[in-house]
Amino acid sequence: MSTDRRVRIGAQLQPQHASYADLRRAVAQLEEIGVDVVFNWDHFYPLYGEPDGAHFECWTMLAAWAEATERLEIGALVTCNSYRNPQLLADMARTVDHISARDGGEGRLILGIGSGWFERDYDEYGFEFGTAGGRLDALERDLPVIEERWAKLNPAPTRDIPVLIGGGGEKKTLRIVARHADIWHGFGDPETVAHKHAVLDEWCARLGRDPGEIERSAGVSPKPGRLPEDVDDYAAGAQDLYDVGTRLFTVGLNGPDYDPGPLRDLVAWRDGMRG
Repeated sequence: MSTDRRVRIGAQLQPQHASYADLRRAVAQLEEIGVDVVFNWDHFYPLYGEPDGAHFECWTMLAAWAEATERLEIGALVTCNSYRNPQLLADMARTVDHISARDGGEGRLILGIGSGWFERDYDEYGFEFGTAGGRLDALERDLPVIEERWAKLNPAPTRDIPVLIGGGGEKKTLRIVARHADIWHGFGDPETVAHKHAVLDEWCARLGRDPGEIERSAGVSPKPGRLPEDVDDYAAGAQDLYDVGTRLFTVGLNGPDYDPGPLRDLVAWRDGMRG
């Protein structure tokens, strides 16, 4: 696995328990701080807190962020593959890619995608939940469809849109990552993440893919028993994950305040790593 990829810092603005004005202010503040990527998520109801609290849709928000920002990469962590026809999703991604481009340059969209898991979304919006295995099979089926549609669209995407796949299943998910992803996003302590990296490298070897082509990403949070105000712990946790090959580090921020403190700390750590 390549270890020379530059360090990047991401934030996930969880689109729950907040107004859109709160979210708009937060994404502008994160761009000013110097964060590299801002994600939202693709759900229809809050994942925690008041279950029927305020919540906004993923892709219309990404289009607004594409227009409102200048430098940040943007994406979902992650889009649920079940919720949209893959041909439509490809066209949506291409359109947001163009909206985010500036002065004839490349777009800034990352297509984060996964197989889906939040059953309430499926039930309330009329999607078939099925089984975890069936949803993964659908993801594997649909990713080539998305790639084929990108090749047919006029105008074409401004760049090869990076594909981020989230999840750590070792038999199916990491095989799909090895075949299709530019970024893998995982979860867990450094030992767990290092093990997943090794499994992903094995799948790359089986499929003839250079494992160094896949950026390794993970969420960062304070160490157990520490308060979120102890923002130095975010950098300490990132350092531990960096040591096992992770290069993109993302902190989840919940509404309505979206406290950017941990991101300031991580950006300073990133800048020190880039030296």
